[in-house]
Amino acid sequence: MPSFDVVSEVDIQEVRNAVDQANREATTRFDFKGTDSEITFSEKELTLSSSTEDRLNALYQVLIEKMVKREVSLKTLDPQKVEDASRGAARQKVILKAGISQEIGKQINKLIKELNAKNISSSIQGDQVRVTGKQRDDLQRAMAAIKEADLPVPVQFTNFRD
Repeated sequence: MPSFDVVSEVDIQEVRNAVDQANREATTRFDFKGTDSEITFSEKELTLSSSTEDRLNALYQVLIEKMVKREVSLKTLDPQKVEDASRGAARQKVILKAGISQEIGKQINKLIKELNAKNISSSIQGDQVRVTGKQRDDLQRAMAAIKEADLPVPVQFTNFRD
């Protein structure tokens, strides 16, 4: 039976490159001089820090620009509340969202059921959703419906089998 998996993955290397480019721009731009603005990268989150909240917001905008240029979906970014750091500085954590949660998996299942195709079924398997069907055309319709849906995470289709 033809099948494919719906997953939500983040290209960590592209995120790392975007962070490096944003840090480089923050060190060379005139409006960031003397603000100690920087972005630190760890496995599942980014930490933005700057001397003021205004510069922190500007740094976040630079990060967004670099992510877009690197074709990383902005849906992967989950900015947290701005915190006060030492000496009046500001800090903000940005969590990188990856994987399909149970509730998003249920949304995808509901979407596929609403297609009214008798030959398509879907099941949640960990942090991905497997969609199976008897005909390739039905699976392609399911892919189109999932792409059109405005899900809160970026989705990719992998493991397409005929």
